[in-house]
Amino acid sequence: MPTGTNIRTYFKGTWHAGDIPVMNAADHGMWLGSNVFDGARFFEGVTPDLDKHCARVNASAEALMVTPTISVEDMVEIVEDGLKAYAKDAAVYVRPMYWAIEGGHSAIVPKEGGDTGFAISLEEVPMATPDASATLTRTRFRRPVMEDAVVNAKAACLYPNNARMLAEAKSKGFTNALVADALGNVAEAATANAFAVKDGEVFTPVPNGTFLAGITRARHIENMRADGMAVHETVMSFEDFQDADEVFLSGNMMKVTPITAFDDTHYQVGPVTRRVREMYWDWALSGS
Repeated sequence: MPTGTNIRTYFKGTWHAGDIPVMNAADHGMWLGSNVFDGARFFEGVTPDLDKHCARVNASAEALMVTPTISVEDMVEIVEDGLKAYAKDAAVYVRPMYWAIEGGHSAIVPKEGGDTGFAISLEEVPMATPDASATLTRTRFRRPVMEDAVVNAKAACLYPNNARMLAEAKSKGFTNALVADALGNVAEAATANAFAVKDGEVFTPVPNGTFLAGITRARHIENMRADGMAVHETVMSFEDFQDADEVFLSGNMMKVTPITAFDDTHYQVGPVTRRVREMYWDWALSGS
């Protein structure tokens, strides 16, 4: 089921109108989960960090022992060609994807050097308005570690766990979940990286191999430090978030999402959160 509208699909060397079939029933990725993807954004005529997202989908494929077949430069060119069909003021979600076609050892391991499926899906998905917000709650589900799952990849097989987190949060009346790692420290939210603001300084969980430290997260940190803000990547507890003056999420889909509640703790959408969003748009639209 598509997320957005006005879909275009790149498959087997050309762009197609609509959400076309791209996978066969016996493809390794279909029944054994060797699917990886990434997400970039086109909005207001720009595609910020598109090259980094294309590079990450290649790295994700390699983490799942799937052979990437498209260079970063070629992938960027393909996306830019596909986006010509959209209006400059359209907001588009850009999703390149790989999956293994052939199985190797015991069928379960992708065949070394075997055929790889590749597609790109473009879907119009609106960007969040500046005043859009979300709420958080705790979840009993945790982020896995490298010994349990391919947490160093943006892999489709990781997302059923995220879905459990979101379903639990929704059942409790919240829109997202703040998630712990195996040790009980905060890792991220179910769908995005998390930041807390205390006394004007910004704190975010240090990357510890249990979650993807996002491309947009890194861009925010760079922007904030360039603006003179103190940003700390550190071990964080749930109490650190409850004690915060502001909380916001960072992800490719919406870039900055202010948090107005974490369980019984409530927050205002504060000046740091607003400044982070303003800086991201300024950077993105500057062509940097």
